[in-house]
Amino acid sequence: MRDLVFVAYLLALLLLAFKRPFIFTLVYAYIDIVAPQRLSYFLLNSVPLSLIVFGMAFLGYLISDDKKDSRFSVRQGVMVLLLLYCGYTTFQGALPEAAMEKWDWVWKAIVFAIFLPLTLRTKLRIEALTLFMVLCAGTLIITGGIKTLGSGGGYGVLVLLIDDNAGLYEGSIISMVAIAIIPLMLWLSKFGTIFPPDWRVKYFTMALVFASLLIPVGTQARTGLVCIGVLAVLQLRFVKYRFLYAGVAVAVGLAAIPFLPQSFSERMGTIQNYEADESASTRIAVWEWTIEYVKANPMGGGFNAYMLNKLTYELAPDKQAPDQEFEYELEDDGPIEVVDEGRAYHSSYFEMLGEQGYPGLAMWLFIHLGGIWRMEVLRRRYQHSKKQSEAWVAPLAIALENAHIIYMVGSLFVGIAFQPFVYMLVALQIGLDTYMSRRAQEAKWSPIAKALPTAKWSQAAS
Repeated sequence: MRDLVFVAYLLALLLLAFKRPFIFTLVYAYIDIVAPQRLSYFLLNSVPLSLIVFGMAFLGYLISDDKKDSRFSVRQGVMVLLLLYCGYTTFQGALPEAAMEKWDWVWKAIVFAIFLPLTLRTKLRIEALTLFMVLCAGTLIITGGIKTLGSGGGYGVLVLLIDDNAGLYEGSIISMVAIAIIPLMLWLSKFGTIFPPDWRVKYFTMALVFASLLIPVGTQARTGLVCIGVLAVLQLRFVKYRFLYAGVAVAVGLAAIPFLPQSFSERMGTIQNYEADESASTRIAVWEWTIEYVKANPMGGGFNAYMLNKLTYELAPDKQAPDQEFEYELEDDGPIEVVDEGRAYHSSYFEMLGEQGYPGLAMWLFIHLGGIWRMEVLRRRYQHSKKQSEAWVAPLAIALENAHIIYMVGSLFVGIAFQPFVYMLVALQIGLDTYMSRRAQEAKWSPIAKALPTAKWSQAAS
């Protein structure tokens, strides 16, 4: 029965897309974020759904879109170079067979991010993609929020739509994404036109923001707590009464502590005592191994090169918790020597460094830091605009900039360098940037603007 519902919903969207081909692009975003093929029992999981819909989106663009409105940006060019470079390291890397497993989905994420800005030719399309990204992620966020209120969640315990650990269904990733898109939720509630702002939109947005804040509690992902702190600091930049805002934020945080599950408070406490936390100690050991590996292999080892690592590190007992139990034996209350191998990077920066070397890390940083810089440029350019038609631009640039900063901080602790949702965020930034550049160019060189000096001269002569 559930399969029939998914098929009927997809067919309805696809029928609409045949009338408005841009909707194919939105359907692909839905498939990539929610992954209905994974939720299906048999009807969708045996079909290459994402590839078929991407083909339809590309054909729709070729056939129906006005290509003169499309612009190809520098960052898209760098993504093309990154795609080619990743393809090279996949076949020439240390573990070609293991690398192919990751390459199978990475190339799709990058290609779609290169293609997507070409279709974002209007403000309506930019808003539609933003709305789809928020609502598709909201499908998981609402489910997680409800379950957190009901059970309190738990690390590795909170199940969203399905019991899966890939994509946005992984606890740390959905925690980071849930907090990162809060600025986009707020922008839609104020400047959206598809669902014009009214009391229903505002209350739904408030509920969705609350559910987003619950996700780090339900997943007990420390990355989510860090992202909440980053969001709170970023908001200081634009509030009028900063000290009042800071005081209220601290008071709300302290007031919420008694209502948090004890397991959440205990797990967050390991942020301070990282030397006694096996997960944190493993990450540090992997990062040290990665640095040494890239010194010998500057081009990186290709996808999944972390499988080569063999680690030995010491784990200190927690002095604040004398009853703490380890799966390793203590010797004279001294540090515990742990031997491990094949541990993942747990950081996007080290993921890029280990897999793609210095060239790949440089291109990746250019793509992401360049996006933050371009959104700041747009914000400053349009924040004082008197035109009503441009009132939405600076707030959207701020929302995208803040979302990207939250990702860049969160990705310090999670290996999501090629997360498709984030590349959609990059594509959305490029689409906004190129759209506003085209509008500025048209306003500057339009026939009406060029005719104005002649008209003034004629009036003076008469």
